[in-house]
Formats: sequence, C-alpha cells, structure tokens
Amino acid sequence: MPHINLKHFPAPLTEEQRRELVADLTAAVRKAFGCDEGVISIALEPVAEADWDERVYAPEIVGRKDLLHKTPNY
Repeated sequence: MPHINLKHFPAPLTEEQRRELVADLTAAVRKAFGCDEGVISIALEPVAEADWDERVYAPEIVGRKDLLHKTPNY
C-alpha cells in the first residue's frame, strides 16, 4: 500500500522521463501518506485514444465520481 495505476494515451516517454515521473509520484505519495517508498507500487498503463472512453472514462471517471478529487474538463 499504496498503489498508483496511471492510465494515459500512449506517449513516447524516454526511460529517463519514466524514472523522473515515478520518482515524483513516489515523493508525493510518501509525503501524503508518510510511508516508506518500499511499500509504494506504480504502474504506467498506456491506453489507446480509441479505447479511452470505454476503458477509462466511462468506468473510472463517470462511474466512480465519488472517488475523484480532480475532474477532467472534457
């Protein structure tokens, strides 16, 4: 605990960009939860734009509004 699954459109991130993103997310989670970085897991999950509505928007944004703390403007 905790686990982050960051879904995003496919993007040509370099390995350095991925490392930096994971490090930044890890630091934010550590600060918020006061936990050791060894208990944090992070997944980066590319989702094709054509699949976004079905795989992400409808089930996770519309279907779980009660969990959202920031909503998209689309």
